Parts: sequence; structure tokens; C-alpha cells
Amino acid sequence: MNPDSGELNMPDETKPRRKGSWPLSRWFFLIALVLVAHLALIFVFGARKPIASRPVAQVTHLKLMAGSSEWLLLNNPTLFALPNSESFAWQAWLKPTRVGFRPLEWTEKPRFLPLPADALGAVFNQFMETNRFTAFKFDLKPAAQFAVPLVPQEPKFADASTLRIEGGIARRPLLTPMKLPSWPGSDVIAPSTVQVLVNAAGDVVSAVLLSSSGYAPADPHVVTPDQRALALARTARFAPGPDLTLGELIFKWCTIPLPATNNPGAL
Repeated sequence: MNPDSGELNMPDETKPRRKGSWPLSRWFFLIALVLVAHLALIFVFGARKPIASRPVAQVTHLKLMAGSSEWLLLNNPTLFALPNSESFAWQAWLKPTRVGFRPLEWTEKPRFLPLPADALGAVFNQFMETNRFTAFKFDLKPAAQFAVPLVPQEPKFADASTLRIEGGIARRPLLTPMKLPSWPGSDVIAPSTVQVLVNAAGDVVSAVLLSSSGYAPADPHVVTPDQRALALARTARFAPGPDLTLGELIFKWCTIPLPATNNPGAL
């Protein structure tokens, strides 16, 4: 007896079986019964003799008639592929007609053409006499083509100072009129070249002196041609354009003779 659960402990032999379950002895008996029944069926039905077939009577027989060998030849798969005595045109295949070969016979004797030594080259001489050939000139070097250079016609000594515009700004008209002065001197003055950068509105945003005229007046307070050129370049205005344009303003100065200060008398 379990003191905790309050139940009485019973041995396994005395435990009650579940309802509907078979004991192990009954299962052994059922298996042995099935085995005995299977062996009995083998002995009962295995002793029977096999069924003997009865002889067949009144069977249809196929018999070939005499002279039917031509039809039997149709079973030959090479009847029309290989030449034989029973195929189509067998006489032409098995007994070809022999054709004799006859080589070409040349009976005429060779005849050599005469070769007159005095007539050699007569045809060529006749051809040269009846045909006139013009002289062929090899023109390996073409003739020289002379061209006159386009030189602007300017006076040898200008009467006044001039301005020349080069570069990209030459395509944009100058809107500001410029009055260029002449400088007193007995020698020729070199041009003053000023590089300018013009914006889209036409105003000069940068002016740089590229080459100087080399003119140095006696009075240091007098404006030089280079200074005058820079001042005129900064105040110049051009036609509007699409973008910044770079160019050069070349001021060609003109000189005037110095006034005579002394008038010596005649000797």
C-alpha cells in the first residue's frame, strides 16, 4: 500500500486486462492455424495434373502452286538494288556491250613552213611606217604657279597716326571713335601694341602693353605714346558679342618735324 497515494499495490498477474485485448497464447494459436490451412491448400491443389491440349482437326493449309517462283523473288530485299538475272534490264547490267577503242589516226605528213630570212621584220617595219607616235613627256614636277601677295597699300610715310585691330575683336566693330595724335620728332616711332580683353557687352576689361614704341620725350611730365595707347585702349568700346574676345590694338604713330628754333643768316 502506497502511503502517499492511498492505493493498494497489486502484483502484475492480478492486474485487470484492458477490454478487447487478446492474450499472447491466442495470437500463437491463430498463426499456427493459418499456416496449417496454407499447407493443406498446397497439398490439395498441387497434386493436380496439367491440362493436356487436344489435337486440332480441320486446319487450313497453304500450298504454293507450281510456277510461282517469280512471286517468291519479291521477298529478296536486293532485287532492285543489285544486278541479277531476275531484275530489271538484267541483260544490260550483267552482259554489257563492249565498245572498241579506236585512237585518232593522223595520216598526213608534217609540212614545215618556209622561213625566208630577207622577210624577217617586214611586218614590224610596215607597222612602224604606217603609225605615228607622239612624244610622251613625263610631267613629274608640276609647273610653278605664281601668286601676287596681298599687301595692303599704305603710304610710305603716313600723314597721321592710324589704328589696326587684329585677333578675335577684329570681327566686332569699334563703336568709340579714336583721335590719335602725332608726335614731334625727326625719326620714325615704332608702333605700340596693346592686348585687350573685351567682354560680351563690348567693354574692355583688360589692357596690357605688348610692345613699346620706344619714344621717350625730353620732358618726363609729357605723356608717352605707350601711355596714350593704353588710355585709348581702356576707353574703347566694341559691339556686343557672345563671349569674351581677345585681340590686339596696334597704334601706328606719325611724327611731325620739330619747329625751327634758330634761323641762321646766309653766309
